[in-house]
Amino acid sequence: MLEVKSRPADAPARPGLSIAEAARRTGVSAHTLRYYERAGLVISPVDRTQGGSRRYQPEDLKWIKICTGLRATGMPIKDIRRYAQMVADGPGNEDERLALLEEHRGEVLARLAEVQENLKIIDHKIDVYRGRMEAGDADKLWAPRRAGS
Repeated sequence: MLEVKSRPADAPARPGLSIAEAARRTGVSAHTLRYYERAGLVISPVDRTQGGSRRYQPEDLKWIKICTGLRATGMPIKDIRRYAQMVADGPGNEDERLALLEEHRGEVLARLAEVQENLKIIDHKIDVYRGRMEAGDADKLWAPRRAGS
């Protein structure tokens, strides 16, 4: 699990990755990285150079990948923000974090079950088409009649 260590605001910036390199390594755009920061999804301040450029550390990239994974599975931004805040708050809220993740897992499993049912329909239609094409009577496949035909 990712361990969060706060960086004091007045601490000098450590060497790190540029926003372009962080974007490349995480698979999200620089715009998305800036958005995550503005939206309160980042659990600790991103280092900056003296010129103000962002410098991402390995723990930043790990957290961003967690956020993108949660987002890719349909977790709403408000829930990711809530989770990020709990992580940033530190120990003492692990049961709340677990409950949030378990609830989201249940939602993901329900969506997966729905997709699997829909995949069965697609597989059935593929089997029908293959069978009819092999039999040479694909032209007999059902097609609705249009009004006036």
